[in-house]
Amino acid sequence: MAIPFFKEAKIGAYLLRQRLAGRQRYPLVLMLEPLFRCNLACVGCGKIDYPDPILNQRMSVKDCLDAVDECGAPVVAIPGGEPLIHKDIAEIVRGIVARKKFLSVCTNALLLEKKLHLFEPSPYLFFSVHLDGLKQHHDQAVSQEGVFDIAVRAIKAAKAKGFAVNVNATIFDGHSAEDIAAFLDFTTELGVGVSISPGYAYERAPDQAHFLNRRKTKELFRRVFALGKGKKWHFMHSALFLDFLAGNREYHCTPWGMPTRNVFGWQKPCYLLGEGYVKTFKELMETTDWDSYGTGRYEKCADCMAHCGYEPTAANASIGNPLSAMWAAIRGVRTQGPMAPEIPLAPQRQAQFVFSSHVENMMADIQIKAKSAGAEPTAAKAPTSVQ
Repeated sequence: MAIPFFKEAKIGAYLLRQRLAGRQRYPLVLMLEPLFRCNLACVGCGKIDYPDPILNQRMSVKDCLDAVDECGAPVVAIPGGEPLIHKDIAEIVRGIVARKKFLSVCTNALLLEKKLHLFEPSPYLFFSVHLDGLKQHHDQAVSQEGVFDIAVRAIKAAKAKGFAVNVNATIFDGHSAEDIAAFLDFTTELGVGVSISPGYAYERAPDQAHFLNRRKTKELFRRVFALGKGKKWHFMHSALFLDFLAGNREYHCTPWGMPTRNVFGWQKPCYLLGEGYVKTFKELMETTDWDSYGTGRYEKCADCMAHCGYEPTAANASIGNPLSAMWAAIRGVRTQGPMAPEIPLAPQRQAQFVFSSHVENMMADIQIKAKSAGAEPTAAKAPTSVQ
């Protein structure tokens, strides 16, 4: 594992305290999205198709730090959008690190090298650079040539200045096991850990043809892990989550484990699904019908095996059965034999499509605020949707 021991120890102690206190639902990682605006337009992304007035919205430094305090999770991830676009990102980062929260700043790295001077290395801070594979595959995934080279150069520059860096990779259908293995070999040579996850089928993503279903995900990761036997790939995941990706365990997701706060508010039920928004973390935890979401319960969740839903489940399983977790880490991922039974999909409820209503409500709020401030309302393009 490429996870510092003191980080593992602090997070483990947090999980143990929650368990001893008898809490059934508690946050592990706060997904903090201070903006949706990005300087790329990836075909598999469902985060950038909002009207310009919404893409222009930013959470303030106070909003961000209040969310960190309100949630109380030991880990904070700042995705987006591209967080380095935010003019106050350095102040946000300093405030979170000062609270001794482990902070992952997720970035496509186009701006990373020129903004490194805004940050200071810390055992609580690391940059998570988005790479979806080797050069040709990554540049195709982000719909822009040259991005891979810029990202790799930025990773080397950040490491040279003493920053901790890892990469996060999203895997789609059509990405061969051999190519993924070659990419993981490259990350080992680069000296970075890897967070890897199958892509979630965002209903608004421009490319709807390359999302993996659960069976394909498990078969693909089995082939990848088989190719990695004896290699020193550094995954930023628990052994149980990797075992889950290979189909050896069947888990239900833990959506409250990685709650999301963004420009809309606290997002129900998880980072991947925006089915509703509330004003406080307490309201999110107490009013969300958690049992109505997840594979086998909701159509939109049918094929999801993303780390933001299942890594908290694996973490809980590790605390609940440490011997099983230890054995999985020692043995490695099993790549042959029967898979764990699939969760039946027959009971799942049909998908509801509510994206447009949330956009309309936000646009109305923006117009009201603009009029109150004496500004001219901004014309908006219609949101892209495949509903």
